[in-house]
Amino acid sequence: MTDDLKNMVLNYVKNEYLDQDDDTEIDYDTPLISGGIVDSFSMVSLKVFLEKKFQIQIPDAQATPEAFDSVNKIIVLVNKFRSAKD
Repeated sequence: MTDDLKNMVLNYVKNEYLDQDDDTEIDYDTPLISGGIVDSFSMVSLKVFLEKKFQIQIPDAQATPEAFDSVNKIIVLVNKFRSAKD
């Protein structure tokens, strides 16, 4: 399940934040925020997407640029709130 989750988030980032003709390669550890791929406005839309997709609430205090700076870090955050929901 974690690989499916990682791939879903990675594909979302690629589709939403990279231009179609952009040949930038990103993977699970690519810096998204500090690398300039995701800006602060995009981070908010990514947070909303994750909350709707997984029916979780990520407190604003937890939705930091550091927590959203790679797919792997996003997965840690999502899993934290998914397990808290169960």
